[in-house]
Amino acid sequence: MPTNRRTFLKSSAVAAGALGLDAIPRLAFGERSLESVASAIEPAAKPLNILILGGTGFTGPEQVNYALARGHKVTLLNRNQTRPDFFKGKVDQLIGDLSGDVSALKGKKFDVVIDNPTTAPAWVRNVGQYMKGNTNHYIFISTQSAYANDKHAWADESDPTAELPAGIDPYGPGTVGAGGRIMPYGPLKAYSEKEVMKTYPDAYTIIRPGLIVGPLDRTDRFTYWPYRIDKGGEVLAPGDGNDPVQFIDVHDLAEWMIRVAENRTLGIFNATGPAKPLTMAEMLYGIRGVTTAGAQFTWVPWSFLTEQKIRGWSNMPVVVPETPNNVAFSRRDMSKAIAAGLTFRPLAVTAKDTIDWNKTRPREELDALAQGKTSGISAEREAELLKLWKERQAASSGTTSKP
Repeated sequence: MPTNRRTFLKSSAVAAGALGLDAIPRLAFGERSLESVASAIEPAAKPLNILILGGTGFTGPEQVNYALARGHKVTLLNRNQTRPDFFKGKVDQLIGDLSGDVSALKGKKFDVVIDNPTTAPAWVRNVGQYMKGNTNHYIFISTQSAYANDKHAWADESDPTAELPAGIDPYGPGTVGAGGRIMPYGPLKAYSEKEVMKTYPDAYTIIRPGLIVGPLDRTDRFTYWPYRIDKGGEVLAPGDGNDPVQFIDVHDLAEWMIRVAENRTLGIFNATGPAKPLTMAEMLYGIRGVTTAGAQFTWVPWSFLTEQKIRGWSNMPVVVPETPNNVAFSRRDMSKAIAAGLTFRPLAVTAKDTIDWNKTRPREELDALAQGKTSGISAEREAELLKLWKERQAASSGTTSKP
């Protein structure tokens, strides 16, 4: 049977409550001033001069906040279009486009470069023309989609990475090949990793995160569940609750990356969590534990959901049903990163931070979430599916479902 709420809360939400949710510094956008955050964080032993490519999207702001709180000097290189001048007066801002002109880097040196947004190998090469030989450490955020397949449960970083399909120019424009198809994300990231290794052979760290979650995530791939559960009522939950899930809080990832920079930790690392296996039921009950809405879960088999064209990951976020070809998707080994200092805050903290942030979002973003346009499903579609499922159950048992 799926893990019940009481069992899960003993190991996560209750533990978080014992510590006090506010005992864990939260760097969510708009939640605390940089000054108050810095006062709660111990300065680094040695300040670094850090260049962050991007820096104002999802993971970047948490990296910037933590790096500044640790006493580092931070420079951003981006187009200054996402949250323009967001850190004005706190960081140095360079204007550049990774897919084009990055000449603002000419003549500059940095202790560390953190590459958040790169998808195409050409972006690595563009930066490398100025940073090769001018940085001691290049940290590249890749993805677990870089792996060739998901067939091997608990595979580590030695698992083979994806190859580019025939006819794809890794240094070409964004759409190439027959029919102008879009270049594949996972293989491109894998090829970008190779470009990083070639450009900085003795000075690279490649981090392969799983699903990154928490405040500022506008994909809603995790946010759907805290949002939906906080509304209360009957919640459609996929499968039987035993499907494994993995994800990493954006704060944990960002803060660990700054510590990786401070310690000059080199190599390749899976970065996902939590530290121990987690099921879909444990995740949903854990989220419910920080709400007071009294949500109730109705578990609906994947066979029915598939029939109704409801897909894992997009319509039912975070989780993907396991098949012989999909065993490792939510079972990646992260022991190497844990040994290198990666830590995980309780799910209760991530859930509460996400709920609090979600309530501050612009109306158009909240409307898109409510309508299932980003991730999840709308309230109307959920009610329709629950009704159909109950009718199916009633018909199979020879009873009549109540209106």
